[in-house]
Amino acid sequence: MALRLLHQDEHISIYFDYSNDWLYADWTGDQSGESVKAGALRMLELLRQEQCHKVLNDNRKVTSMWLDASEWGGTEWFPAMAEAGLEYFAWIYSPNVYSRLSTDLTLQHTTRPVVLPFDNPETAEAWLRQM
Repeated sequence: MALRLLHQDEHISIYFDYSNDWLYADWTGDQSGESVKAGALRMLELLRQEQCHKVLNDNRKVTSMWLDASEWGGTEWFPAMAEAGLEYFAWIYSPNVYSRLSTDLTLQHTTRPVVLPFDNPETAEAWLRQM
């Protein structure tokens, strides 16, 4: 991966991946509804700025539940991302069962763009490259 760091704070690092022409979001640690919304809105800004159509969203380092942001993510944030040009979103699950539950709840509220969850990064990247 040829990565350029676009944003970094204690909850998320967002990169532009030149070799794949997508945003790579690497979430870290305990997340709250507030931290998820802040990171997601930053991702929306950067998607517009970079004018790309794909996101690789990595939750492997997430250690907590963030249910209070899941409905918002599905009903408000994903439609805004789609309007900004997002077409495909590969979501790598956290090994934390509660974080996985939060992801699945978000996906229940999501109709567009195309979002698929994955257990490992290789499969997620392969799918995203094919799209």
